[in-house]
Amino acid sequence: MLDEVERWLADRSWSAADRPLDQLLDRKRAAGTTVSVVLPALDEEATVGQIVEVIRRDLIEGLPVPLVDELVVIDSGSADRTAEIAAKAGARVVHRDEILPRVPAVRGKGEVLWRSLLATTGEVVCFVDADLRDFTSAFVSGIVGPLLTDPQVQFVKAMYDRPLGDAPGQGGRVTELVARPLLNLHWPQLAGFVQPLGGEYAVRRSLLERLPFPVGYGVELGLLVDALHTVGLDALAQVDVGVRLHRHQDGQALGRMAASIYRTAQLRLSRGHLTRPELTQFERGPDGFVPRTYPVDTEERPPMLEIEEYAVRRVA
Repeated sequence: MLDEVERWLADRSWSAADRPLDQLLDRKRAAGTTVSVVLPALDEEATVGQIVEVIRRDLIEGLPVPLVDELVVIDSGSADRTAEIAAKAGARVVHRDEILPRVPAVRGKGEVLWRSLLATTGEVVCFVDADLRDFTSAFVSGIVGPLLTDPQVQFVKAMYDRPLGDAPGQGGRVTELVARPLLNLHWPQLAGFVQPLGGEYAVRRSLLERLPFPVGYGVELGLLVDALHTVGLDALAQVDVGVRLHRHQDGQALGRMAASIYRTAQLRLSRGHLTRPELTQFERGPDGFVPRTYPVDTEERPPMLEIEEYAVRRVA
């Protein structure tokens, strides 16, 4: 590990307990910083309501100053009761296609996160995946904390243990098999991030609006790499929030995720042409193995500052 990364680990890795809630509220009151929490959601009726309820209970209601000013669920076309349950729990629910309608939406998590910048106003934007189980508000307060207390910090990732069934630390298979090797080999300054692909992170809007967004699963790696090049390692940090429990994907879904992440890394390494943006996988059918070919995300959304509607809103 680079000496720079060892120093960064000592200086920029914290626990959620290092910044108690009352300290964060004092800092927020003094600075007047606004915080938006965004949950990208697709068919998450089993978990989204509990996440919204916990955030409202612990970080909005009954506090002298709400830590969270805006709680928004961006529904990307759920076929279940995700939107209904999220709204009933107290979130503002916005459908992905209602945001920036002149630009046709494409499928993908990164697409939803990119559009969320137009649906929110907070100076700090905190992303939280909507499939978390046994959710605690430390996932939000922990990663927002450094942005409220340290003006040098601009991008904070959550770190946590990810059990796979009963096996501790075995979750995050794409992280260990794809993302971590890529980062260590090509962006060794980022080797200290425990969960580089985690979906829980908080970022200053002034940084997010300057970054391109891969539309698919490569969004987390893309934002992290581009943030490093934009603001430098010392502006990045991570906070331990405990244990993350969520729905695990099957092996083939993980393969598609890995291909998207590899493509995102490849584009940043060479900005060259991806000759075959497809991934073929195999499923056993009644007559043997059947090939299934899936497109690999090749589109990225430009920095939000380049979008006319966003620029108009900033001026207003």
